[in-house]
Amino acid sequence: MRSFLKLFGFGLLLLGFYFLGQNVMVATGGSVYWWREIPAAGSVLAIMGGVFTLLFARSSAKQLGWLLIGLGMILAFLSGGIVLKPMSLWTFSLAFASFASGYKLMTTGRL
Repeated sequence: MRSFLKLFGFGLLLLGFYFLGQNVMVATGGSVYWWREIPAAGSVLAIMGGVFTLLFARSSAKQLGWLLIGLGMILAFLSGGIVLKPMSLWTFSLAFASFASGYKLMTTGRL
């Protein structure tokens, strides 16, 4: 029963990502200036490095992976390549509730 709840929690987590992800657009090549592309390329490299560090590094290096992912997210917003579309309060509430309850079910196996 507990593994079913964790699987259901993972499904709710994905549903929350889906609802939030519908309103996020990633654009490339939005600027004619060459220096605006540096944060965009750095963002992709930092996120890829962070994911590889989380997946393949020892447990002592996991914090570096999270740091690289956070840096990549900051650089993505600085480059202007991420555009947030307007979303209704209902969609945001549904996404946040499914994300939070899915995470709780996945980590603890209970609400």
